[in-house]
Amino acid sequence: MIQGTGSNVGKSMLVAGLCRAAVKRGLSVAPFKPQNMSNNAAVTSDGGEIGRAQALQAMACGKALTVDMNPVLLKPETDVGAQVVVQGKRLTTAKARDYAKLKPQLMEAVLESFNRLKAQNDLVIVEGAGSPAEVNLRRGDIANMGFAQAADVPVVLAGDIDRGGVIAQVIGTQAVISQEDAAKVAGFMINKFRGDPSLFDDGYDFIKQRTGWPGFGVLPYFGDAWKLPAEDALDIKNAKRDGGLKVVCLGLSRIANFDDLDPLAQEPGVSLTMLRAGAPIPGDADVVIIPGSKSTRGDLAFLRAQGWDIDLAAHVRRGGHVLGICGGYQMLGVSVQDPDGIEGPAGETEGLGLLNVVTEMTADKRLTETEAVHVASGQSFCGYEIHIGRTDGEDRARPFARVAGRDEGAVSANGRISGSYLHGMFRDDGFRAAWLSALGAEAGQAGYDATVEAVLDDLAAHMERHLDVEALLRVAR
Repeated sequence: MIQGTGSNVGKSMLVAGLCRAAVKRGLSVAPFKPQNMSNNAAVTSDGGEIGRAQALQAMACGKALTVDMNPVLLKPETDVGAQVVVQGKRLTTAKARDYAKLKPQLMEAVLESFNRLKAQNDLVIVEGAGSPAEVNLRRGDIANMGFAQAADVPVVLAGDIDRGGVIAQVIGTQAVISQEDAAKVAGFMINKFRGDPSLFDDGYDFIKQRTGWPGFGVLPYFGDAWKLPAEDALDIKNAKRDGGLKVVCLGLSRIANFDDLDPLAQEPGVSLTMLRAGAPIPGDADVVIIPGSKSTRGDLAFLRAQGWDIDLAAHVRRGGHVLGICGGYQMLGVSVQDPDGIEGPAGETEGLGLLNVVTEMTADKRLTETEAVHVASGQSFCGYEIHIGRTDGEDRARPFARVAGRDEGAVSANGRISGSYLHGMFRDDGFRAAWLSALGAEAGQAGYDATVEAVLDDLAAHMERHLDVEALLRVAR
C-alpha cells in the first residue's frame, strides 16, 4: 500500500507506474483504493462508477474496470456533504460529521472488494487517501492505516520534496501515528525531486537514521506526468500556445469528469485555458466549454457570481461557440428544476437560456458506456454517460448525436451552441479531428490512448531507473 505524507504527493502516479512495472514482469496486477474523494469518475463495464485515478491504474494493469478497484467513492456536492457511492452504486448523501457512522458498514464492503481482487490477481497495489498523519480521522479509518491493519497490508510512505519540508513530512508522520501503525510501514520513498538527487543524500540518510525505516529511493520529477489524465481539476495543465484554436473551460466549483479536456490539452493546434474563479472569459476565445458538475444549480450560482453569464452572452454575440457537457448542458437551458431536492434544496434555477431546453432532476442515475454518431459530422465515437436528470425542449429537434437510434443532446438553430450528456468524446481521435476541423483547426495529436500507454511505459522505466522496484515489490507478501 502506497500512503502519502499529504494530499497530492503523487500517490496515484506512483501506483500507476508500479502497476505497469509489475505487469512487465509477467504478473497479474490490480489497483485498489479503499476510499476516494473525487467528482472525476469513470464508468465500469458493469454499470458502476469508480475514481478516475483507478481507471488509469487499471489501464496500467491492462485490466477492465471493476467497481472493486474503488469500493467507496465520495462525490462532494456541498462544502460539508458528499454523495456516498459503494461498490459502484449510490448509497446515500451524508454530511461530513455523519459520515463516520457509516464507516463500519463501509469497511465490510472495502474488505469484500479487496479480498476479491486478491483472489483474482498475483498482486494488488493499494493507494491511500490524504495522509495517515491525520490522526483525528484514525478512529474508524478505512482509507489509510485502518485499512492496512484490517487487511494486513504492508505500507510504503511517499513524501513530496517539491513542496518543501519533506524531511519533516516523513519523520513527522512517524512521530504522530501510533507505534502499531508505524510498525506497518515497510519503508519510504521521496517523489518529485528536481535537480541533482545526490544533493539530498544527507537528508535521505537522516530520514533513515531518525525513523529506522529503509528507503526505496528518490524519484526525480516526471516531466510527462501532465500527459496522464488528471484526477484533480487543479492539476489540468493550461496549454497556452500562440495561434490556433482558443478553448476556454470554466473552472466550476463542483466540476466533474473534467478528463474530457485531457486530449484537447495535448493538441498542438489548441490553446486550452482552465479558467479560475474571478478571471473573466477572454474576449478572443473561440470556444467556451461548460464542463460537468456534481451540483448543477449550485454551479449555476457560482458561474453567475464570477460574472461568467455576462461574459458568455458577449462571447455568443461575437460569434463564439459554446459546448456544454452533462451538467454544463443542463446549465445552457432555460431552467433546471429539482422538485424533490435530489442535488440540494428543492427548487428551480434559471438557466443561461442559450438552448431552448428544460432539465428536471430525477432520482434515477444513468451510468453506461455509449457508442454514438455525431450528427453534424457523421463521425462515430465512444463515450460514457454518468448523470441524473432529463432534458427536453425545442432545440432537442436538432440533436448533438444519435445513440442506439435515439436523439441525444441539443444544438441551437445557428449551430454555435451545443449540449450533450456524453463524456469522453474527445478521447476518440476521429471525433476530435472532425470537431476541430469544423472550427477551423487541425488535429495534430493522433492516437490519444496510445500516447497514454506510451507515457505509462515511460513512467515505469523512470521508476525502474531511480527506485529499487525489486525491493518495493518484495514488500508484498
